[in-house]
Amino acid sequence: MHWLVIAALGITWILDGLEVTIVGNIAAVLTDPGSGLGLSEGQVGYAGGIYIAGACTGALFFSYLTDRYGRKKLFLITLAIYLFFTVLTAFSWDFWSFVVFRFLAGTGIGGEYSAIYSAIDELIPARLRGRVALWISGSYWGGAAVGSLLSVVILNAAFLGTFYGWRVAFGLGAILALAVLLLRRYVPESPRWLATHGRNDQAEEVAGNIEEQVKRYDGIDELPPVDEDETITIEQRQSIGFTPIFRAMFQMYPRRTVLGLVLMGTQAFLYNAVLFTYGLILSSYYDVPGTNVGLYLAVFAVGNLTGPLLLGRFFDSVGRVPMIAGCYLTSGALLALSGYLFYQDVLSGVTLTAIWTVMFFFASSAASAAYLTVSEVFPMEIRAMAIAVFYAVATALGGITGPIIFGQLIGTGDRSDLLFGFGIAAALMIGAAVVELVLGVRAERRSLEDLATPLTAIKEETGSSA
Repeated sequence: MHWLVIAALGITWILDGLEVTIVGNIAAVLTDPGSGLGLSEGQVGYAGGIYIAGACTGALFFSYLTDRYGRKKLFLITLAIYLFFTVLTAFSWDFWSFVVFRFLAGTGIGGEYSAIYSAIDELIPARLRGRVALWISGSYWGGAAVGSLLSVVILNAAFLGTFYGWRVAFGLGAILALAVLLLRRYVPESPRWLATHGRNDQAEEVAGNIEEQVKRYDGIDELPPVDEDETITIEQRQSIGFTPIFRAMFQMYPRRTVLGLVLMGTQAFLYNAVLFTYGLILSSYYDVPGTNVGLYLAVFAVGNLTGPLLLGRFFDSVGRVPMIAGCYLTSGALLALSGYLFYQDVLSGVTLTAIWTVMFFFASSAASAAYLTVSEVFPMEIRAMAIAVFYAVATALGGITGPIIFGQLIGTGDRSDLLFGFGIAAALMIGAAVVELVLGVRAERRSLEDLATPLTAIKEETGSSA
């Protein structure tokens, strides 16, 4: 059952990786008049920012519906929206049609984040929650690697031509989404959500089915009883208003709110700035043909994929705080070093990619841990909304501005201008490491209810709200 959850819900990150990487790979191709669009470098940067704006909008809108109407219903709807508008993107005829379809596809992906992370946290055992969350987030780079390699073939002028190649690339993402949409029908609703929303019979049925699968898998007759001290009495409600949501975020857990904004905002700036413009850096400064950018990004994606896979278990054993702070600090230092070497013009496209592959080995784990943090340290009733607020606000600050700023800096052709952008991103990552050391939550191997008592609990939790 847990592998079904991981496969059916984790695929979201593969789709997002495929989407973002395809745009990064085809950036140079889209500036070719033969593509049918003929965008400028600045317009490519704007398109990346507008996609992220759509994701932020979708996260906020669909997160409220996720907390109100359930995880399962919304992760089916949001994937269908992504699928539909990704197909339409392939038929774009100018800049405005392209960015409108990208914005709307982004709303589907943004809505996915809150529904998916809520369901994953509520269905995965506490002792494994950290590594599973990092593995699933890291799968983004599986999609990125596939997208990079496919783009090398698809964008080859001898295969489909400049006009059709990038359009087919978007169509492949839609085909994958359709297959996943069918698989998701078999993922259960979160019993935690059902129990707190007055659907106790359904919650008991889902939990009972899961327990039966576990007993058959382990070959046992009964599961250990739950300790009476670990039970919580809740007041069942159909919906939770906005007042309790923002009270919990800004009055009950203000330190966690600051932590989430910092971690999410810094990684969003770094990733979106680099991914949406890396193809332009390779083509503008190292004369790498647009059709070959995918080869570089495929190698780049390997570092991002292996980081969470290899380091994930340490977030459950060594702990969240030292691992998150260490990954942010290391990646920030490596980015600063690569920026300086780029400015000195001592790097080639290959060596720059090599340094960034190592840097994002750590940055990928840091980014994944940021999503994990905001999804596990707030009460169950507002989990989806909390994820969405952090994603939308932080990504609006970092994700939208990053591609636009870097797109404009690359357009100047001046290495000192781009060095300034690298310096900003590096300083933000190092600063986030310090914030994690001061405000970080030791959430490893603790139940969600132990980390944050449900808002509907009749007996309120006493003690620190940090």
